[in-house]
Amino acid sequence: MNQILRTVRLLTMVVWVGGLVFFAFVEAPTAFHVMGTNRQFALLIGQSLSKLNEVGQLCGFVFLLATVATRYRQGCRSSLLTAQMLLVLLMILATVQVQASIIPAMESDRIAAGGDIDAVPKDNPARMDFDRLHARSEKVEGAALLFGLGIVVLMGFEESISMGDFA
Repeated sequence: MNQILRTVRLLTMVVWVGGLVFFAFVEAPTAFHVMGTNRQFALLIGQSLSKLNEVGQLCGFVFLLATVATRYRQGCRSSLLTAQMLLVLLMILATVQVQASIIPAMESDRIAAGGDIDAVPKDNPARMDFDRLHARSEKVEGAALLFGLGIVVLMGFEESISMGDFA
């Protein structure tokens, strides 16, 4: 059972962190290169990020359940598991913030700018707010990625510690 729980935990992080990496380093730059920053680009990126955040939140919830079960089965209060649960909670909170407040506000700004944020001057209030929110979303999603990488690193130490390498 411990191997199944560890596999579930690992798979949830592979899916979530891998999705964040793919989005940031493959999908968004490729879409920008192919489409430019037009309405279609905004719709593609916005929808992709929304779906990625939904998948991430589900992965985070499953990860938490599997980690709690792991702690229960091992009968220990591993600081590694505690740190991982804290980091995954921070990841979930980050995606909720992006999903619930940043993306809807950016969409409102885009609509206020006539649908194409690049068509309005940089000193337009909607454009200025959009740019501010975009920078914020990149930072928050980047933080989620760093938290996820931290979890992966901590999971790597679990095996070593359980085998006595770092006793």
